[in-house]
Amino acid sequence: MISVTEAKSILQQNIPQKKIKLFPLESTEGLICAEDIVSPIDVPSFDNSAMDGYALSLEPGKSSWELAGEIAAGAKETPTLTSGKAVRIFTGAPTPKGADTVIPQEWVEIKDGKLSFDTNNFKKGDHIRLKGAQTKTGDRIMQAGTEISPGGIGLLASVGIEHVPVFCPPSVGLIITGNEIKEIGQPLAFGEIYNANGPLLNAYLKKEGIIEIETIRVEDNAAMVRQSITKALANHDLIILSGGISVGDYDYVKAGLESAGVQELFYKIKQKPGKPIFVGRKDQKMIFALPGNPASVITCFNQYVKPSIKQWMGHQSSWEPTHILPLAKAVKTNPKLTFFLKAKIENDKVDILSGQESFNLIAFSQADSFVEIPEGIESLEAGEKVAVYTW
Repeated sequence: MISVTEAKSILQQNIPQKKIKLFPLESTEGLICAEDIVSPIDVPSFDNSAMDGYALSLEPGKSSWELAGEIAAGAKETPTLTSGKAVRIFTGAPTPKGADTVIPQEWVEIKDGKLSFDTNNFKKGDHIRLKGAQTKTGDRIMQAGTEISPGGIGLLASVGIEHVPVFCPPSVGLIITGNEIKEIGQPLAFGEIYNANGPLLNAYLKKEGIIEIETIRVEDNAAMVRQSITKALANHDLIILSGGISVGDYDYVKAGLESAGVQELFYKIKQKPGKPIFVGRKDQKMIFALPGNPASVITCFNQYVKPSIKQWMGHQSSWEPTHILPLAKAVKTNPKLTFFLKAKIENDKVDILSGQESFNLIAFSQADSFVEIPEGIESLEAGEKVAVYTW
């Protein structure tokens, strides 16, 4: 049995090398850009008006201009303005040759086909967006390692990029074990429970950007467990099992993993909840066998699976706590273990919630984080600072 710190260190050293794949632009939100991206065009690609108004050449001593037509956004051709002429122009429309300034419409007075305005309020070049003002061809517009946001998608779309090289999310085989497990919608017989781990793990995986998830239900049968593991290893990068990893007579997962040739990285961590967690590797595939209690599953996922996925997908600092915050009230624990306690952040403090048992999910309806109480600490007073992991 190893410490939490040792377990996380082992995982960081064993996450497989990141795979790069081209993704359609609209599917890249939250993914990590794998290569520098340069703009293939100038943006804007032509001089254009930043305002609804009038395009003209601002000439010293001139007080009025003759109106000579209009230019709408999307115009394919524009006139060449001669001295003393102006055109009505709309935002985004290309500015005509011979124009060097756009005067917003609210500043202009028009009378008898001529426009005038207070020339003291403007200077040459006002309200024209010049070609390449945002980006020139060949400019780097996104750096490798950047998490792609909706705004970033907008930037890439503005230069016409259709596909983006990103660190590819792993495909996941999710194996739910247990004779007692029933799917939602089925009646429960005595001794049976509903499948909470399947839906919650699917939700967590989707939240982390995992696209390909196959869920496999398997009874507590040694041959069936082995077969499900073999199938998942053949088809997926990351395997997550729920239940069957302890030492009971019907816990067949560890033996099934050994039979499939999975190399054990560690088994059991000095923590609560979630002590009987197994982590292994086979070639470039990672395997996490989690306990069966849903609260233990949530704890182990957030502390080990989630940061492993983030590292796999190119995120930086995926193992660090989200916050360091003072406790709202005192807490006592067993110094022989690291504790991950359900908690809620309020008023820049973190409050430990009641209902910390590993089977108990009630607190998760209020909780937004875990507080880590490290091994070796028996008690902490209100106000002392702790590591907080949000989800």
